[in-house]
Amino acid sequence: MASAAPRSETVLHRVLIRPLLWTVDAVAALLLAADLVVVLLSVFYRFVLDAPLEWADDVARGLMVALSFLGAAGALARSENVGVAFFVDKLPPGARRVVDAAVTLIVVITAGSIALHAFQLGQQTTGQLTGSGLPLELSFYPMAVGGLCMTVFALDVLFRQRFADIALGALGLAVLAGLWYGWGELSPDTLPDSGPLMLAVFVLCLLAGMPIGFVLAFSALAFVWVDGSIPGVIFAQQMARGIDNFVLLAIPFFILIGYLMEANGMSVRLIEALERMVGRMRGGLNVVMVLSMVVFSGISGSKMADVAAVGSVLIPAARRSNQNPGNAVALLAASAVMAETIPPCINLIILGFVANISIGGLFMAGLVPAGLMALVLIAAAVAFGSRVTLAEWDARPRTPMSQLWGGIAVTVGLLVIIFGGFKSGFATATEISSFGALYALVVGGLVFRELSPGAAAHTFIQSATRSGLVLFIVAAAQAMAFVLTLQQIPHALAEVMVSLSQTSGSWLFLICSIGILIFMGSVLEGAAALIIFGPLLVPVAAQLGIPPLHYGVVLVIAMGIGLFAPPLGLGLYGACLIGGVPIEVTVKPMLRYLGLLFLCLLVIAFVPAITLWLPHALGY
Repeated sequence: MASAAPRSETVLHRVLIRPLLWTVDAVAALLLAADLVVVLLSVFYRFVLDAPLEWADDVARGLMVALSFLGAAGALARSENVGVAFFVDKLPPGARRVVDAAVTLIVVITAGSIALHAFQLGQQTTGQLTGSGLPLELSFYPMAVGGLCMTVFALDVLFRQRFADIALGALGLAVLAGLWYGWGELSPDTLPDSGPLMLAVFVLCLLAGMPIGFVLAFSALAFVWVDGSIPGVIFAQQMARGIDNFVLLAIPFFILIGYLMEANGMSVRLIEALERMVGRMRGGLNVVMVLSMVVFSGISGSKMADVAAVGSVLIPAARRSNQNPGNAVALLAASAVMAETIPPCINLIILGFVANISIGGLFMAGLVPAGLMALVLIAAAVAFGSRVTLAEWDARPRTPMSQLWGGIAVTVGLLVIIFGGFKSGFATATEISSFGALYALVVGGLVFRELSPGAAAHTFIQSATRSGLVLFIVAAAQAMAFVLTLQQIPHALAEVMVSLSQTSGSWLFLICSIGILIFMGSVLEGAAALIIFGPLLVPVAAQLGIPPLHYGVVLVIAMGIGLFAPPLGLGLYGACLIGGVPIEVTVKPMLRYLGLLFLCLLVIAFVPAITLWLPHALGY
């Protein structure tokens, strides 16, 4: 959704929107902090006092549902939601404004529907209890509040656009709705069912640049409204169900780790240490970029947090050394694709959750493929790079070596917590991520002493907003997946792919799977593509004798290629925004790097030992 059109800030915005956004940010940050405390207390009571807190799991999941929708509201207020802007960017300015107004109006309708149905669901579940005896409706009323805040923020964006554009956008939507209902009245026998309508709504909203989460949610809502047999509360229930799981709490905690590393100085010091080690070699800046993504992806779990941390330091360095910033952004994006399978990647967590695959096993299975792709990218960086002195591309004051070694030691400690926790089986992914967040918060702050209370609060707000953005997409994708299941689309697609594979072998199934995930990864946010297709394709792969760990890694890499592939890849747009370059200048170098990564993917897909050797050696 585009930001508001040029109109001076209204009194209503100053009186209502600013205080509301401040309140939403504060509450979301407090919810994230409270969730962290609850998980850490649960671990302490279970392992130290041998007295498990029976309510901890229900409370942690309830807090996460509230965090998801309030964080998503904050992201909407800042226009941080991403959509495919490739097509609407080609429109004339006047037409673009009308489309933006129509999109914003749909976002208002969707957010208002979420609030309404979540409130109704809360009313219907009043008096029901969770497994630990807590009121069930407490999971749904915060969702309604988050939906209401999203509605207010979307209305603010709408009302700051030109009245004529709003009127034309509303008229266009009314005409489309009128044509559909008129068709139903005049010739009901020829009216397509709700399935094709949902597909048409999905495609049109996607092409119009609507944020991905709202594309998924509105498409599911359109099916519910037209079908008429499904109550709206089921839509809200499915959205809540999509994120009401303890495992998914690892997502906001790993995102928090990434932002804490940036705030307490760990990120900058790690990059500087890599600069000193390999910066003087041919293509040294590019090698530092790839290695930095390897290190950060093994800590924060969030790809865009990694891209922001690395890109904010190294893209300006590329400009200072007179290198092509478009090539630097392309390599940064390609490195993010490579890092998709470096644990604790959020998409590995999501795939493990929705497809019932061991998350620890996926983490181990992704390491060797990531190493292979990293080596290929480093070789390309050296081959295509030039030799520059550190002074040419690093204008910052040099950090004393003692502080650099301290940064390396602290980071190694964080890696030990993450990987040691999974290998030992001592804790779950969520609990390990909470240990890592506490470690980054306390130890990182004490070692570098750059994490002031104000910076820590800002970090929690950033993390809550980013977490809400990701988890809202997960929730909307679950609603969409529910509707697809009702239409038996997964079953039909599975039958087609099984029949193809029976005649041509599992290699064709792998090729089709890679093609599907690259395409869907380019038009959807990565999590949404995995939520919809992971539960569908993984069981089919198992029927064909393809190990789930191996197949899961192949899916995640293919999704990553699509996510950063021009011209639609949303991840590439994010990298270009961080690097401050237009997408056009990144297309040619990006295709070169993606070609290398695609060849790596084919090797990984057809040589299962690359993914399975390490997890089998570790007992997965």
